[in-house]
Amino acid sequence: MKLKIATTKSELALDFSRYLAILIASRKEVHIALSGGSTPKVVFDELAANFQPDIDWHKVHIYWGDERCVPPEDEQSNFKMTLDHLISRIQIPETNIHRMLGENEPSKEAIRYGDFLKEKLPQANGLPQFDLVILGMGDDGHTASIFPHEIDLWHSERYCEVATHPESGQKRITITGQLINNASIVAFLVTGENKAEKVKEIHEQEGHYQSYPASLVAPTGRLLWFLDAAAAAKLT
Repeated sequence: MKLKIATTKSELALDFSRYLAILIASRKEVHIALSGGSTPKVVFDELAANFQPDIDWHKVHIYWGDERCVPPEDEQSNFKMTLDHLISRIQIPETNIHRMLGENEPSKEAIRYGDFLKEKLPQANGLPQFDLVILGMGDDGHTASIFPHEIDLWHSERYCEVATHPESGQKRITITGQLINNASIVAFLVTGENKAEKVKEIHEQEGHYQSYPASLVAPTGRLLWFLDAAAAAKLT
């Protein structure tokens, strides 16, 4: 596991963008699962504004690690956020964009997307393999859309499952633990002082860390944590 601590969220976005540009340049084709949330939004803005000459988006295929069950034009849609902050501002072929269809019936879409990933992604260890999975972490320790009250979804034999937000009841589609942990690289992007306690518990294996889905991320490849100083403040 590698830990990279930036002073600010903007510095983190620059650090990760540099890392991503180098990763993409080193491979002939790259399959990336994206995350929603406020930190990826800043990263996407950085990539679109300052890394256009450095990244050949024609060899990048983008997917989503989770999606809210809303239409793609809805303000809550992870796809819409990515479209507004990245896709509409870069030169990426439409055929390289593979979204979860949040407007579809959730259980059917989870099956469809899981089957699609099995067909589209390279295989390794008998499973589909992403080159990179980008994850966030909630202040409750959830990651992708696997929440503590549904932590068993992590261990599902399916590639995608339907999750339920514990407060709103909103349905979400999420990839499961076997796909996350089979990735070549998993990168957490975590910012904010409200995440500091969970970051400490997970990294120092204390408290109730085993009840947090984010603690189950242990890929066969590399695990990277990009933190800002606020999120890392309680690490010893």
